[in-house]
Amino acid sequence: MFTRKAVVVLGVLCVSAVKVATAQSTISAQYKETADRIIAAATADSAAWDRLALMTDTFGHRLSGSEALERTIDWVLAQMKADGLANAHTEPVMVPHWVRGKESAELISPRPKPLPMLGLGGSVGTPKGGITAPVLVVSSFDDFKAHQDEAKGKIILWDAPFTEYGQTVAYRALGANVASQHGALASLIRTVGPASIASPHTGALRYDSTIAKIPAAALTLEDAAMLHRMQDRGQKVVVHLEMEARTLPDAPSRNVMAELVGREHPEQVVVLGGHIDSWDVGQGAMDDGDGVVVSWQAVKLLQKLGLHPRRTIRVVAWTNEENGTRGGQAYRDARGADVDKHVLAMESDGGTFKPVGFDFVGSDSAFAILQQIMHLLKPVGADSIVKGGGEADVGPLLEKGVPGLGLRTDPTRYFWYHHSQGDTMDKLDPADMARDVAVMAVMAYVVADMPEPLPRGAPPAPR
Repeated sequence: MFTRKAVVVLGVLCVSAVKVATAQSTISAQYKETADRIIAAATADSAAWDRLALMTDTFGHRLSGSEALERTIDWVLAQMKADGLANAHTEPVMVPHWVRGKESAELISPRPKPLPMLGLGGSVGTPKGGITAPVLVVSSFDDFKAHQDEAKGKIILWDAPFTEYGQTVAYRALGANVASQHGALASLIRTVGPASIASPHTGALRYDSTIAKIPAAALTLEDAAMLHRMQDRGQKVVVHLEMEARTLPDAPSRNVMAELVGREHPEQVVVLGGHIDSWDVGQGAMDDGDGVVVSWQAVKLLQKLGLHPRRTIRVVAWTNEENGTRGGQAYRDARGADVDKHVLAMESDGGTFKPVGFDFVGSDSAFAILQQIMHLLKPVGADSIVKGGGEADVGPLLEKGVPGLGLRTDPTRYFWYHHSQGDTMDKLDPADMARDVAVMAVMAYVVADMPEPLPRGAPPAPR
């Protein structure tokens, strides 16, 4: 039997639930006309693709510490000012400066053959004259453990099949440490990706400061499989590896940003963006020039449409995501106590293919509100939102309890080209990029304009 007090409490809860549901449904109804207008304008042309093509064709890839990165940042800043965006400026960041230098790998036995390769970011170089050594091919960490007594004086090749990125990338990140602990001279990995046309992929490794650093590089899927077959037949596999890779002192770089200033609460901020740096291969088009340009175009579009939300919308091109994440950390540190005035942090760093929706990190109450906003994105097929994820550059903000969104797109082709020479403009479709602009613009505008800011929750647990 309910007590009278319990009945009263239950009634209050029901009324509150109805109010919340009504408020949420009102969000969709209130902003539908504006969202449709944004979507129509965003998908009317190929402005985002054209701007990205101009940037990547002109400046190319943009590794931290490179002249190409700094020239690109200069150009972005000038273009943001030309767009008429408010408060366009840069903020200083000291970034790692790794230089690839000349590099090569060659199969010596059982037959001579050049092996396409890419040194892993942050790798040390080989001794002058290179390393020539037998190769021990293993399929996994467990497989290596069973053969670790054979590792001394050899080059270890981690021929680990691609399952999903977060799992397989462990061989790129940690393989050199494991191999070095057992006396190996170098570490090679099968490229972290599901497909290849003789194309290796680079990416960062993580040296353990307590373990001797050995050179590390990626081979193609095809060559890794071939060397594995040779070993399985009992053939002696010998490889010659030469790498000039070196790490120089940290270099100055910058985050670059601009704003659409809020009309009522300019101190409250919705931030969105991508990372302006890339690896030193391909053009850095889908990783992550497109994330920068799509976010930038979203803000420019809102300005063009005369839409000025209650809160400020700030677009940021973060530097040094690929081999340090210094840009995201510096952005958070430069804000100081104003981090708490961030209402939402959004990033696009998964390739601007066909948009699907968002990943979300934050409170259940914020998630419920964002679910209502997602209804506005049905016209572009991007109305899905799921919990989990969190992009690297906004990670420092998410750690402070700021709600976070990561743009989700069709993942089918992303890891075909990721961190490779194949990351070029032709992989991106102008219509898909236009839809991504629409998705980012609608979400940024509605969250920035709602009467109340998104509810915050406890910071997510460290990953």
